[in-house]
Amino acid sequence: MPHDDPSGFRAELRDWLAANCPEEMRDGASTEDSICWGGKNWEFSSDAQKIWLDRCAARGLTVPTWPEAYGGAGLERAREKIFHEEMARIGARYPLQSFGIWMLGPALLQFGTPEQKARYLPPIARGEVRWCQGYSEPGAGSDLAGLQTRCEDRGDHWLVNGQKIWTSYADRADWIFALVRTDRDAPKHKGISFVLMDMESEGVSTRPIRLISGASPFCETFFDDVRVPKDQVVGEVNRGWDVAKYLLTHEREMISAGGQVMGAGRALGAVLADSETGQSDPVLRADAMRAEVDGLAVGLTLERYKDRAEAGQGAGDASAMLKYAGTELNKRRLELVIAAGGTDALDWADGRAPTWLRTKGNSIEGGTSEVMLGIIAKRILGLPG
Repeated sequence: MPHDDPSGFRAELRDWLAANCPEEMRDGASTEDSICWGGKNWEFSSDAQKIWLDRCAARGLTVPTWPEAYGGAGLERAREKIFHEEMARIGARYPLQSFGIWMLGPALLQFGTPEQKARYLPPIARGEVRWCQGYSEPGAGSDLAGLQTRCEDRGDHWLVNGQKIWTSYADRADWIFALVRTDRDAPKHKGISFVLMDMESEGVSTRPIRLISGASPFCETFFDDVRVPKDQVVGEVNRGWDVAKYLLTHEREMISAGGQVMGAGRALGAVLADSETGQSDPVLRADAMRAEVDGLAVGLTLERYKDRAEAGQGAGDASAMLKYAGTELNKRRLELVIAAGGTDALDWADGRAPTWLRTKGNSIEGGTSEVMLGIIAKRILGLPG
């Protein structure tokens, strides 16, 4: 969707959204039930959801900043901002969300071969393949480099054996990107490789983990003599930690963005205005306004680092700061929502209580808040160990 001048681009985009975004997709929803994850076995919630995905994919708007050759629209940073602003203006749902977009895609664009990019990126952009992440293990969570899943060179293929845990939606994913150990004698951070595996491969199995909410978004994933083609290693063999660190910065930035929205995306002021407690408690209102201001600060900080990324600088260790600030803010906001709702907010069917509990996981996944503070202290502030 090229256009020489930004104001003209905005008008063109606004007209296109008006003509192509179904009314059903303009409710501003950001709940689990409203998300389109895509994949081979994805069942669309409505005709409108499928129409919206197909139309956006055809214009490259599922991944607006990716190169056109890989299914994107090739938007530079200024136009990406306009895209998000115009989507928000009409309350449009994002047509597709996935770990392929948030995490694997950026890693492939940085480290993948031309053949890998051409093979894996377009299906992600079209919502045809759903990916999951195989990082954590029962004995390697925050100490991720301690992973033990083995990947042995068998000449014409790799042979993978081991277990991953907390693999989100592994039971619904088509493929997995995983960290495996290809050199057991190398130092902990060495000898790790980043591999791509088809979840339908013989020897791959999953078992859902039931949470307190009754849902099972997480799984245990097992690899028993799984054969993996040699060309499914991303980056250099035994240098997968480089890919992992790069991907983690994008994961943490993605998680940090959760601090800017609450449940269904409503402003805290509106939530409090709808509750008797919110209207009558000045301390609660003050805390809510403080959280709203902090949310604006986090949002502006994210924008600043995205601008740096556009200039080729990247977020680097600052992703730990963004992740900490965003997830801790999200916990504060949902605590206020529960406080404003009183006992009614604890009704499980209401949806607020499950969302509140989920925010606790946000401060664990992608590195706990304690680990993030350690990174901030050592690598950003330069404090002694």
